[in-house]
Amino acid sequence: MSDPYFQVLFADRIGGAQYGKGTAIYKFEKIKRAKRAAIKDFPDRPLLDFGIGENDRMADPQVREALKREVDRIENRGYADNGIQTYKDAAAAWLAKRFNATIDPVTEINHCIGSKTALAMLPAAFINPGDITLMTAPGYPVAGTHTRYYGGAVFSLPLLPENGFLPDLDAIPEDICRRAKLLVLNYPNSPTGGLADEAFYGRVIDFAKANQVVVVQDAAHLVLTYGRKPLSFLAVPGAREVGIEIHSMSKGFDMIGWRLGFVAGHERLVRAFADVKDNCDSGQFLAIQKAAIVALEHPEICDQVRDRYERRLHKLVATLRELGFQADMPGGTYFLYVRSPSGVRGGPTFASAEDVSQFLIRERSICTVPYDETGPHLRFSVTYQAPTEADEDALMDALKVRLAGDTFVW
Repeated sequence: MSDPYFQVLFADRIGGAQYGKGTAIYKFEKIKRAKRAAIKDFPDRPLLDFGIGENDRMADPQVREALKREVDRIENRGYADNGIQTYKDAAAAWLAKRFNATIDPVTEINHCIGSKTALAMLPAAFINPGDITLMTAPGYPVAGTHTRYYGGAVFSLPLLPENGFLPDLDAIPEDICRRAKLLVLNYPNSPTGGLADEAFYGRVIDFAKANQVVVVQDAAHLVLTYGRKPLSFLAVPGAREVGIEIHSMSKGFDMIGWRLGFVAGHERLVRAFADVKDNCDSGQFLAIQKAAIVALEHPEICDQVRDRYERRLHKLVATLRELGFQADMPGGTYFLYVRSPSGVRGGPTFASAEDVSQFLIRERSICTVPYDETGPHLRFSVTYQAPTEADEDALMDALKVRLAGDTFVW
């Protein structure tokens, strides 16, 4: 079958004339295929899915009730454009009360249709051909993907356990610093669970000023901070002079799929984002923004979400330790990032975390997500379906039974 005439018209950024002809398989597609195979081969063995990366429960009832009310109000029809002021006011008040971060709700905040879209749009405001975005590895790839779309490049900053999963800014070469426009951070960090403290953010601010770089801090998991008070980048003196922070209504409020968040920080940076956004979308549905105001006005919602995932993580850490994993409680997120084994005594050897992940899915019906960027690691998520604490305990018991016969080699 011959190619369609438009085969040669695809942009180079998505593959050019070779678009659609590649044979490489994205790791999440490999996981999906392995899950299907495991279900087919072992129909009587339920899949233990620790790979899901989204909240397991619906939004709080009072938030859902607010949405139902607002849907029926005629004033909520039409386009939201760059957002309603009442949502911005609620977001700014939440930042002040929850994190002691003072933001002008009129000029220093703007809504976004989820943090992913914000990360996709921001490079359009800064990146020219030849510019560089500094990004942590592992990390969420969207800002890097769009950097490349605009002719820029990505310089990776490895996150290592011996550095507390913080990037070594002093190790960035001078020629890279000269070309860098953006520094994209994410704390609490997904997937490592690492936390940033005020001292690190202080170094980030100094680095940004010295190298004229804009800081983009992705705070999607911020309320899921354990063992200490969550720290917003915007609460650190000098942060607003050099950057912005992106917040999400998804992770901390169980509003997965509602597609709402906000960008806050320096007025000129927020305005640049809003200008790009205004040419990309017409805003999130007004009823969703108004329901989100209810969520922001009820901080106990975040507390309940955080407590649920913290409890589950403690259980998972204890279980994996019994099974021989070197597991420690993460500082935040609902992910547990652990070094993956190199083999099973008397069984297979593994060249990568992806090999381990495939073995666990296909042979033990246990789903995890592999990361090999900075050494082989597995990511376990505690967003599994378990309505009660007894169900959580049963799931941990099932994990022990599945792996009882395996002695892992490290």
